[in-house]
Amino acid sequence: MKIDIRWRGLSILVVLLLCIFFVGPSLVNDLPEFWKKNSRKISLGLDLRGGAHLLLQVKVEEAVKNSVVQISGDLKDLLVKDKVRFARLEAKDRELEIVLLKPEQEPDLINIVSRQYPGLKRVSSAPEEGKLRVRFQISQEEADRIRENAVRQAVETIRNRLDPEGVKEHDIVAQGEDRILVQLPGVEDVEHAKEMIKRVALLEFKIVDREHSLEDALRGNVPPDSEILYTSKVDPQTRRRVRGEPILVKKQTLLTGDMLDQARVEFEYNMPKVGISFDSRGAKIFDQVAEANVGKELAIILDNTVYSHPVIKQRHYGGRAVIEGNFTPEEARDLVVVLKAGSLPAPVEIEEERTVGPSLGKDSIQAGLTAGLVGAVAVVIFMALYYGTAGVVADLALAFNVMIVLAALAALRATLTLPGIAGIILGVGMAVDANVLIFERIREELRAGKPFRLAVDAGFSRAFSAIFDSNLTTLIAAALLFQFGTGPLRGFAVTLCIGLVANLFTAVWVSRTIMDYLIGRHRAIGVGIRVTG
Repeated sequence: MKIDIRWRGLSILVVLLLCIFFVGPSLVNDLPEFWKKNSRKISLGLDLRGGAHLLLQVKVEEAVKNSVVQISGDLKDLLVKDKVRFARLEAKDRELEIVLLKPEQEPDLINIVSRQYPGLKRVSSAPEEGKLRVRFQISQEEADRIRENAVRQAVETIRNRLDPEGVKEHDIVAQGEDRILVQLPGVEDVEHAKEMIKRVALLEFKIVDREHSLEDALRGNVPPDSEILYTSKVDPQTRRRVRGEPILVKKQTLLTGDMLDQARVEFEYNMPKVGISFDSRGAKIFDQVAEANVGKELAIILDNTVYSHPVIKQRHYGGRAVIEGNFTPEEARDLVVVLKAGSLPAPVEIEEERTVGPSLGKDSIQAGLTAGLVGAVAVVIFMALYYGTAGVVADLALAFNVMIVLAALAALRATLTLPGIAGIILGVGMAVDANVLIFERIREELRAGKPFRLAVDAGFSRAFSAIFDSNLTTLIAAALLFQFGTGPLRGFAVTLCIGLVANLFTAVWVSRTIMDYLIGRHRAIGVGIRVTG
């Protein structure tokens, strides 16, 4: 080693202080605020901490249908703007059916659709009582793209909903074409988490239909451009939300939550409500809606439930509205969270649910700690007895190795799982192997009659290439495991990768520095053999 031992010692001290800084919050609760603010506890996985495991299925076909419905709404405005007259425009699953009043305007219709919606293909045209019925269907490529985007958007939306819940160690990944795996370590109120995940959160604004009789509609005579929805109320007995009064609303959606800018909990006479505001485009549309419907009731609808239907009293609201619904503070806060996270592109269903109780997590932690402690004590005793002072130096390096792995987990905000503990143990095993390799090389040099100082130099030099090769090949395998593995395999690969890198530092750099220090201080160092001659 050509580098001065003081610089090596300083580098080791710096790494040690960093390890203490990152591991500290996991070991001690009462720490200075700046310390807790800049580092965090090691995250424990589902198998160690308990929690919920959910496998969700995204109804991707619903996303395709919703896309066609959305196109139908936009296309109506375009046809009116371009003066293409039509009698009916209706979305049917993956198809869009338009009845033109003037058949000669079919080229104009096709031109608008192909220009604005290249994913729609005309499938047929047929005369219908002097009119022309044109059918468009969404192409297979476009449908596949919508399905893929739906799953990706659902993953992001669910993550945004769960982050404010404090479940930041969650694991949310897409599986296959229409499934999402959600793991929530430490979550005890699983039902609440499921409720937050499943909520579609489709916010719509529609005009209440007072032109037709609600009683007639309830008897089955629902006007073709209207629909019956229900308000929501809290059951005084169960304190759960149940269906409230029926209300007749126009089918046409005037504005959706896509242009929502802010949502927040507000209080009026100690009653919580949710205030919302739109972005510039949404505010403009909202004011246009208000101006055109002064005196009418505007239904604020979330997931087909009418939360409030205030009368529009003025032409301009500045893009602001209020959702009232006899909320509790918790309900209002949850509603703000889902509105901010955005609506799911399609409903999700829970296909599989498993709950790991905290007691099982404690058992796992205890079993892992016991196994690790027994193994560590056995290794420490063996190394000290078999290699003497050098074995004690190796034990210190092993302890440093484990501390580096734990500090790296905390710094990288990785999650420690049972497979991760297995990766740490394997890394420690390879660290022991590296020390044994070094000490055996030193022994060989001593048996060959070299002085102790030269034997140590030769031992470390000769062993380094073998240690480096074995760690590098294992590191490559672990990296591939991380890249192509999922869940527990990745947890194993992470701790093993960190442990292998730490090995090169502790087994070669730290052990050598300590031994050089002891030799420099003329301290006797035994390597477990009696050297004669």
